Amino acid sequence: MRGLLERQRAGELATRYVREVAGTVGVSTVWCWLEQAKATGQVEAGVRQGYAVSDEVWALLGEVGGNVAELRRRLAAAGGASVPSASTLHRVIRGDWRAGRALLTGREPVVAGPSRPDPLHGLGLNVVAGQGAGGQVFLREQKHLAQVPVLVPGAQVVHTPAVRSVLRTVAHAAAVGAVVCLYGDAGQGKTVALQYALSQLPHPARVRRVHVGVYPTVPELRRVLADALELGRRLPRGAGEADLTLVNALRQPRVLVLDEAQRLPGPALEFLRGLWDHPDTDTALVLAGAGSERALRRVPALASRVLSWELVPRLSQREVATVMAAFHPLWEDVTEGDVAWVDEHVGHGNFRTWAKLTSHLTAETYGKSRAVVDRRMLERACARLMGPL
Repeated sequence: MRGLLERQRAGELATRYVREVAGTVGVSTVWCWLEQAKATGQVEAGVRQGYAVSDEVWALLGEVGGNVAELRRRLAAAGGASVPSASTLHRVIRGDWRAGRALLTGREPVVAGPSRPDPLHGLGLNVVAGQGAGGQVFLREQKHLAQVPVLVPGAQVVHTPAVRSVLRTVAHAAAVGAVVCLYGDAGQGKTVALQYALSQLPHPARVRRVHVGVYPTVPELRRVLADALELGRRLPRGAGEADLTLVNALRQPRVLVLDEAQRLPGPALEFLRGLWDHPDTDTALVLAGAGSERALRRVPALASRVLSWELVPRLSQREVATVMAAFHPLWEDVTEGDVAWVDEHVGHGNFRTWAKLTSHLTAETYGKSRAVVDRRMLERACARLMGPL
């Protein structure tokens, strides 16, 4: 820094020198460092103390039910010391929580580990990490993640309000053998939320998946249902006897998942309605897909039997930075301004788009000892998705 400052004072500092230094140390703030050195006269790097959550702030976190966003708003309203960014606050709180620091939410402490209270125990679900007494603290759950596909190494399932709502809906349907519809625009995270919810059921081995083509006929749907229920060649040739065999198989308490339900035409949906109208059917049916709610509405007899219509919405602008910091470590040190810029130009609250951006950034920072995501790197990743901005 001293050499760069001397060159600048002599009028010999070219932009390429600064870029070379920035590339060597892996940062994008060399110009800012120069301005600070000129103003203060300090050319040595300061010691970074880092942010720590005091006992008072931790107690306030418990008062707001573990809601990190609400905690930050209260800290900002109180004034005083500078308030850290949402990603920094989330990262420090998550580290303290993992280290065993108890969070008192007004009822009982929530701590890391298998002994913490399970707020969804009444629905037969396993523990959901980091859920306070009504807040929305985005903490990452480590259990059963091997059963949930992620697009990026190091990515985690984030407990957004939508994911927690899908957990409850699937648990309720599995408990009573009901029909539910999971819908939302493409790329909003329906499939990941659904598969995570299914993996948290007390008996995930009882889940069966139905894979259908585009606009299947009733005989085709009957055949894929038989395959999902492991009936194989035991299905009779006659339609009446085959349907009776399916009904007998549906007596068992299972969860049948039919993704891309919007592909089903009216006759196929009517066929499903007939199966789930049978009083002996004890299998839950999850119909999921972008536009699945519109397809079901065209068959009122089936739509009237849907227990829950579960919408998975896009991420709001207020929660994108916090959610992405929990989704992958690469986003933890990205400024809120840069995250907002990406969401405005490319992300638009779509989880699949953010996952693809994270994949590009992971590839670009692979092998670097200090991976710093700056605005130029974000611009390159965005350009790969939508062309030059």
